Amino acid sequence: MKPEQENLLRKAENSIGAAKLMQENGYHDFAASRAYYAMFYAAEALLLEYGLAFPKHSAVIAAFGERFSKTGLVPKELHRYLTEGQDSRNVGDYQFGSSLTKEDAALQIKRAERFLEAARQRLGNVSPMQKEP
Repeated sequence: MKPEQENLLRKAENSIGAAKLMQENGYHDFAASRAYYAMFYAAEALLLEYGLAFPKHSAVIAAFGERFSKTGLVPKELHRYLTEGQDSRNVGDYQFGSSLTKEDAALQIKRAERFLEAARQRLGNVSPMQKEP
C-alpha cells in the first residue's frame, strides 16, 4: 500500500471515530458529515490504486462507481452509500432548518464502517501509528 493510501485510510478511521463522538453528543448533522468523509477518503485511497486523483467530490464518486462498483471489485451498494452519504452531508452542512436525526447519523456511520472494511479488504490494513518517545 502506498503511503498516501495509508494516510487516507487513517483519516477515514479518524473520521468514523469523530462521527461517533459527535453522534453521542447530539451533533447528528456533523456526525453524518464526518461519516461521509470517511467513505470519501476510503474511495480516494482505492482510486490511488490506479493512480487516479480528482479535485472534486463528484469526480471521485463517479470514478469510484466506474472503477469499483460497476466492475464488481467492491459490493455495488458501496457506490450508493457514497452518493447518499454526500446527500446527507449536504443536508447537514448546508441546509438550515432541516436537521438529520440520530438514526440518520447512525446509518451513515454504519455505512462508513462497512465502506472502510471493504477498502481494507482490498488494500490491506493500516499499520498502527507509532508513538513518539
